[in-house]
Amino acid sequence: MRHAAALLGPQRLVLAQEFLRFGAVGTVGFAVDTAVLYAALWFAGAGPYGGRLLSYLAAATTTWALNRRWTFRDRRSTLSAARQWASFLVVNLVGFGSNYGTYAALVALSPFCARYPVVGVAAGALAGMAGNFFLSRRFVFGARPGRDP
Repeated sequence: MRHAAALLGPQRLVLAQEFLRFGAVGTVGFAVDTAVLYAALWFAGAGPYGGRLLSYLAAATTTWALNRRWTFRDRRSTLSAARQWASFLVVNLVGFGSNYGTYAALVALSPFCARYPVVGVAAGALAGMAGNFFLSRRFVFGARPGRDP
């Protein structure tokens, strides 16, 4: 860890650690997204687009909770939990646009992705990740005490 701190500097090291944790949380979100999508398709009779809206909401709620408790645990937000969750959903609409747009395009244009929507879910998650990280870090989870302006 000291080598990484020396190489990156303390602020970039914190950024890198947060990004890695955000990615790990995103992996959990991907699993929730996929599970809820397939459940909506199989048990609720939802189509691939409506089912994806449900699965995205479930995944976003899961990732908000995990990011709040783990990824950004050292940051202070002035928002209540309910307002923070709502803010997370709002700022992540940018990532959602990339995420859902990638998914929808792949499902519509690729017979393989239409048959295996999990591929579209994965591609969508990667497409939205960077934007979601920086927007969440800045606008949802607040500054680190005594460190960020």
